[in-house]
Amino acid sequence: HGLAYYTIGQRQGLGIGGLRDSSDDPWYVAGKDTTSNVLYVVQGGQHPALYRQGLLASQLHWISASAPALPFMCQARIRHRQPLQACTITSLEGDRCTVRFDTAQRAVAAGQSVVFYTDEVCLGGGIIETGLNDNDIEKQ
Repeated sequence: HGLAYYTIGQRQGLGIGGLRDSSDDPWYVAGKDTTSNVLYVVQGGQHPALYRQGLLASQLHWISASAPALPFMCQARIRHRQPLQACTITSLEGDRCTVRFDTAQRAVAAGQSVVFYTDEVCLGGGIIETGLNDNDIEKQ
């Protein structure tokens, strides 16, 4: 149906049935390669390919109108009503930042928002460009 219609972590609407001699676990979108027009799916909601240690965000907006000094330890939320997750903003250049979570996060999806907090106070946020693994975070 087109890669644009799929979201990382999506389970419904994939049209993938079970495989002979395989688990009955559902399938999830784990990645997209728009250059090659390839959709990557994995079986099972806890599959390691669904998790990312960090993210790259852009279009940042800070409520105080100024970015924090780095490295900045705070909490973040990448989906509505998700419990706050401990993280560190490790780099900040213009309106882009790199974030490393203390615990890998499931289904870090490009186009969604990341919102930063100190305790329950909202500091600001941005739009997720991509999820990052440890090697990707070190390159940022």
